[in-house]
Formats: sequence, structure tokens, C-alpha cells
Amino acid sequence: MKALEEKILNEGTVLPGNILKVGSFLNHQIDVDFIMEMGVEIARLFKNDGVNKILTIETSGIPIAVAAAAAMHVPMVFAKKNRTGNISGDTYKTVVHSYTHGVDYNVVVAKEYLSRDDRVLIIDDFLANGKAIFGLIDIVTQAGAEVVGACAAIEKGFQHGGDSLRADGVRVESLAIIDSMEDGQIVFRR
Repeated sequence: MKALEEKILNEGTVLPGNILKVGSFLNHQIDVDFIMEMGVEIARLFKNDGVNKILTIETSGIPIAVAAAAAMHVPMVFAKKNRTGNISGDTYKTVVHSYTHGVDYNVVVAKEYLSRDDRVLIIDDFLANGKAIFGLIDIVTQAGAEVVGACAAIEKGFQHGGDSLRADGVRVESLAIIDSMEDGQIVFRR
């Protein structure tokens, strides 16, 4: 998505540790109109796949997933990083390692929100090493549902999570793929 690449170049900052700061529009302050455009693009990419549910993980994936769900007119579910008091009953659960935060999360989804009848599109803000998406695939598998694909707003291609997912047969569509961020210079995959 050329508009996303331009936004990353104009508003993004490369931080030490290959962290891309895009807080001005994606994961701190939300450029709502732009996020909605991203949702329309995701809907276009997966329009023929029979998606009837979108799954993401809290927190930064939620706005993108909501935008895609609105464009596709399907429900969106987000996995919680910790079981909270408002989740009653049985849950699907898995452990996900966060590259950005360097911690493991016990991720849960209430069983009532995923079933074997669901065709699930997984959405996240970043795809680095793929741990979050692999964890969400585990939850979808526990539910007996089908993963139709995964979509990331920004894929860090040099961290190979997308490569691993594709090698496992997962359809991955990323709106922007970064091949390198050396010396603060962002290079996109063409």
C-alpha cells in the first residue's frame, strides 16, 4: 500500500533494536481516516475468501482489525493478553512472546466467540518474528475454525516471521513490507 509506505517514511522513526515508531498514526495516536483506508484495502485483498470473523490481539491490532471488520461487515474478536474478570467460562489460550516488549503473554479468547463454523482472518499491526500470529493460529485451531489468512499493516521482512508463516502454508498479506532499517533508512520490498 503505497500510501502506508509514504506515511511510514514521513512520520515513522527507527529506534534502536529495529523498533519502528509509528505512534503518530498507528499504535498510539490513531489516524482514523487512514486506518479506515487500510481496512478497505484489507477487505479488498480478502474479499473472495469467505471471511466471517476477524481475530487480532490487544492492543495495537485492534484499530486495524475494527477497520477491516467494518469494511467486510463481519465481527471482530480480540485476544486478551491476560485473563480478566469479565471473561467468564472456558477460554482458548496460548502463550505469545512479544518482540517489542520482550515478555511472554498468556493470551486468551472466550470460547463463545470462536467456533468451528468460523473462517478467520488474523490481523495485526506488525509482523516481525510471527509469534503473535502463530499464537492466534493456535487459538483458531483449538476452536476447530479455519484460518483463511493473516494480514499485517507493517511486516519487518528482515525478521522472517512472514517467511515462516508462508512456509507453513499461511496466506500472508502485508500492507507494507520493510526489507531493512539500517542507519535509520527504511527500505521497502518491491
